[in-house]
Amino acid sequence: MIKMLRTGLSVMALAFLFFVQTVEVKANELEFQEKASEIILNTLQAEPKRSFLRKAYKELLFTPVWMRENSLSPAAKELFEYIRNDHTLNKNGKLYKDSSILEKMAEDMYAKADNIYAKVSLEFKISQLYKGYTDYAYFGSINWGAFNARISNLMVNDVSTEWVLHRPDVYPSKMLGNAALGVSLKKQLDKAVPKAYRYRVLQKALQKYLAMRETGGWEQVLLFKKLKPGQHSEGVYSLRERLRVTGDYISCDESDESNRYDKCLQKAVKHFQARTGLKEDAVVGAGTLKELNKSVDERITTIRLNLDRLKWLNDRASKRHVIINIPDFQLYFEEDKKLIQTMRVITGTPKHPTPIFSDTVEMIVLNPYWNIPKSIIQKEMIPKLLRNSNAMAKKGIEIRAGWGKDAKKVSAKSVNWSQYRYSKTVPYRFAQVPGYKNALGKVKFLFPNKFSVYMHDTPTKHLFKKNKRAFSHGCIRLQKPRELLRTFSTFNDNIDFDKSQEILKGKKNSYLKLKEKVPVDVVYLTAWVDYEGKLQFRNDVYKYDEMQLKSFRKW
Repeated sequence: MIKMLRTGLSVMALAFLFFVQTVEVKANELEFQEKASEIILNTLQAEPKRSFLRKAYKELLFTPVWMRENSLSPAAKELFEYIRNDHTLNKNGKLYKDSSILEKMAEDMYAKADNIYAKVSLEFKISQLYKGYTDYAYFGSINWGAFNARISNLMVNDVSTEWVLHRPDVYPSKMLGNAALGVSLKKQLDKAVPKAYRYRVLQKALQKYLAMRETGGWEQVLLFKKLKPGQHSEGVYSLRERLRVTGDYISCDESDESNRYDKCLQKAVKHFQARTGLKEDAVVGAGTLKELNKSVDERITTIRLNLDRLKWLNDRASKRHVIINIPDFQLYFEEDKKLIQTMRVITGTPKHPTPIFSDTVEMIVLNPYWNIPKSIIQKEMIPKLLRNSNAMAKKGIEIRAGWGKDAKKVSAKSVNWSQYRYSKTVPYRFAQVPGYKNALGKVKFLFPNKFSVYMHDTPTKHLFKKNKRAFSHGCIRLQKPRELLRTFSTFNDNIDFDKSQEILKGKKNSYLKLKEKVPVDVVYLTAWVDYEGKLQFRNDVYKYDEMQLKSFRKW
């Protein structure tokens, strides 16, 4: 009994001692926090009001986030681990190296029991590291200000273009505040990674290409003339190895892996051509060879650039979504994030680029009029009229005195067109009447926007056979407009597809207002992962890659 009593008293004594020590630790930590807050407050008075540190710690009520009295905070440990495990970061870059240096500094500091001023100094440095990493991971390396200045310069040179941005829905200061309250920083950082446009899969593709670079990338393909199926060439060896590295070539029973361009290698070349937007003919000509011989460094740069573009795209939560990728010259119709329809498109020429923007398809027009923009009237129509007053009549274009419903038709011969060639206004409406010769074809999909850009049919069907299809004045011409009309009719019960087909046989102008509107995003991606998980590359048709890389930030 006495032994049991002694044991019980010993346990109680240990528990009491642990309680006293815990209270003492908490008291010491609280004292550290209060003293550190005072130092942070006083130190930041000298900082500019708009500086990151001053703004961040003001929101945090000047409380330290990363440093504790005897160890780093859980948030600091998570930040260092997160950066260490980010395989997209350049391991030789400043950001990664700074993280390693600061983590080692903290380890040494706590081992030596440095004073509170040294800890506050390190607190600020880790905050700057946090800002740098969140800028890299969630906002990217594109200097949008410099890029917009470059495309504004294009506008001055008579090329009208624009790239509308959507700020990433990420707020690092809020995550920092949550971390100070004990919310896992890792979980917050994970949640903030973009999900749209298969961003994470493209990140994995970047890691794969970084690993390829570590093992030497690939050798140049050596061919001195066009290679066709069945031919023999010493260059076949380098071609096969080049495609093996990127996973396009997989050995098969039909190949003896000699210098003969066999069916197994032809299949690999077609696979590569499909991934790079080339004609899938298995012929290795100048175009295919150029794409094959782009270095692993070039591909990595392109992937990084497009990852950063994805961060600034509209992250749609809608059931349906239309995406038009300009370098791909393709439309994609998603439903519940799955592809339900795709078709070729024609986009603007480099001199009349299609703008990068978002809107919503609200209406479909059957047998549309083409109301010709003032810029086209002055640049193209008036010069034709000055040469031949019947030029518009031959194309079925009416000229009316104004835009009102009752505006009267005007005879082209009755107007002195030279006075409007360079004027600020043209007091006439040029409209091409409905019909198969109409530049808009038979169907138009309206999403009202300041650019006057929309999707429409076209009489120039032959252009869809081309791989590069930048031929329009900025609008998006559709390969299969009636099929797209059918798709819209499946979820808009007020659209009768069969009845619409009857209307399209004639020339009556009809408007179909959508009950279920669909968001549309015009994007510019030269690298992405498709719906089948394949990494795709396309040429920089508007030279936007080139412009953005001129001021691309290095970390």
